[in-house]
Amino acid sequence: MRVLQRYFGVEIIRSVLFVMVALLSLFAFFDLMGELQSINNTGYRLQQAVQYVLLGLPGYLYEFMPIAVLIGTIYVLAQFASNSEFTIMRAASMSTGMVGSMLAKIGLLFVVVTFVFGEFVSPVTTRLAEKIKLSALNSSVTQEFRSGLWTKDLLREHGLTGNVVGSRFLNVKQILPKGQLVGVKLLELDQQFHLSTEILAENAEYIGGNVWRLSNVSQTSFPKSLSTPDIAAVFSKKMATMDIISEITPDILSVLFVDPDRMSAFDLAAYTKHLADNKQGTKRYEIAFWKKLTYPFATLVMMALALPFAYLHARSGGISLKIFSGIMIGLVFYLTNSLFSHVGMLNTWPALVTALVPSIIFLILAIIALWMVERH
Repeated sequence: MRVLQRYFGVEIIRSVLFVMVALLSLFAFFDLMGELQSINNTGYRLQQAVQYVLLGLPGYLYEFMPIAVLIGTIYVLAQFASNSEFTIMRAASMSTGMVGSMLAKIGLLFVVVTFVFGEFVSPVTTRLAEKIKLSALNSSVTQEFRSGLWTKDLLREHGLTGNVVGSRFLNVKQILPKGQLVGVKLLELDQQFHLSTEILAENAEYIGGNVWRLSNVSQTSFPKSLSTPDIAAVFSKKMATMDIISEITPDILSVLFVDPDRMSAFDLAAYTKHLADNKQGTKRYEIAFWKKLTYPFATLVMMALALPFAYLHARSGGISLKIFSGIMIGLVFYLTNSLFSHVGMLNTWPALVTALVPSIIFLILAIIALWMVERH
């Protein structure tokens, strides 16, 4: 059994690596062709475009790992079937359960690789790629609103701790690639949602410990009661610098650089908590969080889908047809997974259910297919 386990493992890993290299090469070529349109004389050159594309490959590896596992495993099992190796193995008392167990052990390796790339490698490289491109283009990040980015945090008695005493709305015209904020406006409201303070600053820089240092600041304080008739109660002052404590950090703002599906589960959890604390919608990030935790196990489902192909002999179709079938199944899974994310968000389905349903559907299909081939 150890010899067969090693034989299965070596062949499947080799095939999966070959398929993954082919997929990454294909998408790297497409991405590079798309980036050539952005190359200009402002600093974004071919070498920066190549760096941008290469740094995006770990994200593709994470996304396409289940498809590569499916195609690679189908190829190996189809080869075994066409060469009658699988028939000999079965004649030597190797049951379907034993084959499934061997594939599951191999699949766990791909689960770990997928998790590592999705949680630790892809978020870092994707963020770095966006910063390289923005720096080369001498550009900045803004929101779709004409007024720039808007976000919100809470005001507490002791900075980050204590009772909530109000809320603060942050408006930023631009976010530079290194995290500096340009054109900052802060609107602080009390618990009755009365405007208490307006702070304008040319720029802001994060100095650590949830502290932002504002430069060229203009602060206007308003009376606590809107019924106060005395205009003198409005007080303004200017300062060269001013430090504020905020729950918003560069890590939270970095969400703007990365698609939620390419963020780490830790960052998704932190940002979801920030949105929930500020009474903002979290559904999109909750779905992305649970997908991040469950998606690596889709490789096991893909191996289960590949197992029935070992029972199809040469007369049931050549290896090319089986590989084509695997490609189509992988594409359908990829599209279904994306579709359920959008449908679940629109219909406010539970995030965990939305993340698991595609894998459960394909696992049921794998069980049905295996039952049918064994029956015949």
